[in-house]
Amino acid sequence: MKGAKIKNVAMNKQLLFVKRPQGEADASTWSLETSAIPEISEGQILVKQHYISLDPAMRGWMNDAKSYIAPMEIGSVMRAGSVGEVVASKNPQFEVGQYVAGTGGVQQYAVTDGKGFYQVDPKLAPLPMYIGTLGMPGMTAYFGITEVGKVKEGDTVLVSGAAGAVGSVVGQVAKLKGCRVVGIAGGAEKCKYVVEELGFDACIDYKNENVASRFKEECPKGIDIYFDNVGGEILDIALTRLRMNARIVICGAISQYNNKTKIKGPSNYLSLLVNRASMTGMVVFDYATRYAEGAQILGKWMAEGKLKSREDVYEGIENFPETFSRLFSGDKMGKLVLKVIED
Repeated sequence: MKGAKIKNVAMNKQLLFVKRPQGEADASTWSLETSAIPEISEGQILVKQHYISLDPAMRGWMNDAKSYIAPMEIGSVMRAGSVGEVVASKNPQFEVGQYVAGTGGVQQYAVTDGKGFYQVDPKLAPLPMYIGTLGMPGMTAYFGITEVGKVKEGDTVLVSGAAGAVGSVVGQVAKLKGCRVVGIAGGAEKCKYVVEELGFDACIDYKNENVASRFKEECPKGIDIYFDNVGGEILDIALTRLRMNARIVICGAISQYNNKTKIKGPSNYLSLLVNRASMTGMVVFDYATRYAEGAQILGKWMAEGKLKSREDVYEGIENFPETFSRLFSGDKMGKLVLKVIED
């Protein structure tokens, strides 16, 4: 566990979104406020939040632009996935003492009507895992590679952000489906982790290697699926390596989220035409009714030792801005999580 020591909480600390960033978000983007722990009304529950999920998509939510989800309003609690304990309930669907995951925001106590929250069991898996491999990142990876990527045995699969929360699961699922899997990550340590711990066939260090040359070496016959988490130049190079009927899954574009200028799009898109390939956007919310199915499959693989999960946990709600920046500096491994309250 890294970061400042957490003290006992008598009040509720909330991180409010106060300024839309231009480029990278910094400490001035948010304001940490303290107030009384809120009372609940009929139909509501009070969740004592233990862990907050930090995800690259959060940067996009700050923009005042049309997207798959409404932009955050100035003055609102910073939107984020979370997991914690029900400490008060006036909702018959939830009992005090249950643990739940949902979108509780960056705050120590959250009041909700329960919509979008679901029960989790800390005896079956550590709480951070429910906002990682058994939560939205895991669902993104599973449905992204199986439903959108239409993965099948014998495919050559290329995954960017391979050491991250989504990419690490994508590659492992593809291996379980009988594919050759090549990852892309930043730095020798991450590449070693991807190959030796996660079982990828190879990993390309985009910070220290010639990506185009390494693509040719590791995918000499081309790629059937490219699972894209970064966008930009790497996406453009991947387009040159497509096989006939290849599928590109557009999950994210972390290299572009902090741009102050227009997003850089691919110039090699005609490869889609030549190879009768497809490029499809993937938003995990489209599979919300199937989360239980995905969690059951991923959980079974984890219990069997076939799927590994790694959470990079930091501590202290006041350390949110610094921890959030790790998403874009690459100074983290696996799923980035912030602990905001004592157990």
